[in-house]
Amino acid sequence: MNAAFHRSLLAALLLVPAACAPTSHLRQIREGQVTALLSLSEERELPTLDVGAPVQRDTLVVVDPEGREVIIMKAVKDENGEMVAHETLDAARVTARFRNVAERGGSVDLRFQILVPEKMQDSDWQLRFYPDLFVLEDSIRLEPVLITGSGYRKAQLKGYEQYRRFLESIAADSLHFVDRRQLENFLHRNIPSIYRFRTDSSFVSDSVFTSAFGVTEQAALEHYTNELRVRLNRRKVERKGEVFRQYVKDPIVTEGLRLDSVITQVGGDIVYEYVQTIRVRPKMRKASVVLGGDILQDGQVIYRVPASDPLTFYISSLSTLTDNRIRYKTKVISRSVQANTACYIEFEQGKTDIREKLGNNPAEMGRIKENLVSLVEDKVFDLDSIVITASCSPEGSWETNRKLSVQRSQSVSNHYQSFLRRREDSLRRSRGVVLSLDNSFKEKARTPIRFLPHYDAENWAMLDALVQKDSTLKQADKDRYAEYRALSDPDERERKLQGLSCYRYLRENLYPRLRTVRFDFHLHRKGMVKDTVHTTEVDSTYMSGLEALREREYEKALSLLKDYRDYNTAIAYVSLDYNASAMAILEELEPTPQVQYMMALLYARKGDDRNAVQSYLNACHADRSYVFRGNLDPEINVLIQRYGLNQEQNDNSN
Repeated sequence: MNAAFHRSLLAALLLVPAACAPTSHLRQIREGQVTALLSLSEERELPTLDVGAPVQRDTLVVVDPEGREVIIMKAVKDENGEMVAHETLDAARVTARFRNVAERGGSVDLRFQILVPEKMQDSDWQLRFYPDLFVLEDSIRLEPVLITGSGYRKAQLKGYEQYRRFLESIAADSLHFVDRRQLENFLHRNIPSIYRFRTDSSFVSDSVFTSAFGVTEQAALEHYTNELRVRLNRRKVERKGEVFRQYVKDPIVTEGLRLDSVITQVGGDIVYEYVQTIRVRPKMRKASVVLGGDILQDGQVIYRVPASDPLTFYISSLSTLTDNRIRYKTKVISRSVQANTACYIEFEQGKTDIREKLGNNPAEMGRIKENLVSLVEDKVFDLDSIVITASCSPEGSWETNRKLSVQRSQSVSNHYQSFLRRREDSLRRSRGVVLSLDNSFKEKARTPIRFLPHYDAENWAMLDALVQKDSTLKQADKDRYAEYRALSDPDERERKLQGLSCYRYLRENLYPRLRTVRFDFHLHRKGMVKDTVHTTEVDSTYMSGLEALREREYEKALSLLKDYRDYNTAIAYVSLDYNASAMAILEELEPTPQVQYMMALLYARKGDDRNAVQSYLNACHADRSYVFRGNLDPEINVLIQRYGLNQEQNDNSN
């Protein structure tokens, strides 16, 4: 009894360290002594796009504003606070919770680190970390990072192995359930002639087998098939999903992961560098990342890692460097303007009088009346005159058509002149009522509108266009038409056309469209005396492009600004990473501070440190605001840090 007790106690003592280790880790985690960290990645220089860029040098020679050469070296402060030349800068871990990131081609790279301390790792655990991205009002769960202990993965694989053995136990061949031994014994004892089929490799049809054996092959197999084993096998097939869940309690996920690393041996902290590229949206100024997670054991969550403090990335966009001055354009305003329209007024054959209810006349003539009323009541223009040109189709003699078109244009002129007169009389009568109520009202005299009838005897120009684009006419017919069209005599021309096989089609389908009445309205601006006036107005196209640029809609901005080829156009190109196009524009502009700063950024992207630093210093000398702006643009800030630029100004500000 005592011996058994001692053996049990010894076994318990031997098991204590293994059982307490994860428990101790979990207690420290729950008490907040140990946790995963979310931090900014170590600051690195942005990669350049120019693969053939020259090797960067530690020493640069630039020119100061007075024209003197200045040597700039990579520098750091010594223990006395003085700047000394230094070849390399020692890296330090970033502890800040925010960073400026540069926008390139409408995208930004968010770089951060997930730090997993050694005490948070255990062979029997799986750590799942979930970075959540917050942009504007949206939250997006990024791909998770998994740190899996070797013991945890071993348990996962054990479940898969058990399930594999279960699948192997499922028979796929129906012959597996036939009692072949009993069948062979039966044949050997009772029908020896059939038994020879056992070793005969020749093909035996079912009919031969039936004639020899007296039953079909299928019937024989069914007789010696173990139905119980068949049902058990079928049940296994039906239980595949259930058995998988029973054995594989925690499936191994392979899709939608950023990382699934298996720890074979705990030996130090784990640091995972996470890079997430996101597209910049309009009005997007910043993005934040928060880290949460779970600790799992045996497929169950034993601890939920609380959300970390957010890391904030402020997006450095060149849209903040736009030139926001209002752009104007010169507009020439003419006193006289002209508008025109055409309608198809139908006349009876050979007639000139207007019948308002004939064919489609109600709609066509009503449209012209609406146009006239609109022009007469216009607040900006006065209607001076209307030129009315009537046209006829070519059938009949040219002289007859000329007289007909003259009379029809006069008839249309009289009709609409009468319409306006009746309308004016109606308005006078209505104003007379007002006049009787208010003696101070005086009717302003109106200059009468002139109607000028013109004619176009035969509308051959329109017929040319109709024939050319007609899809029914054959090319041979079009060629013959062109041949006859060259004749100078219109009557001879028409007689030739009558001989074409397509003439009936021309007369029935195209000729009616030639009988038009064209209205040309001549107007002038109210109160304007000079023929032309030059004025300025806001360039709405340019300002729309500038607004799109500020809202980071770069494709739209470039489509609106590309023809202007100015500083803002260059910003649109740079924002889309079209750096060569941007540089070509900037080199043509006056070297203002803003132009110099943009060129510094483009030189930095090419890896040309000397010209980048020179352009940046030129911009800072002319406008001190660029001293501080450079710290916001990572591509410029790299130069500032590398060569210790602006140290004097930064020291004074401190």
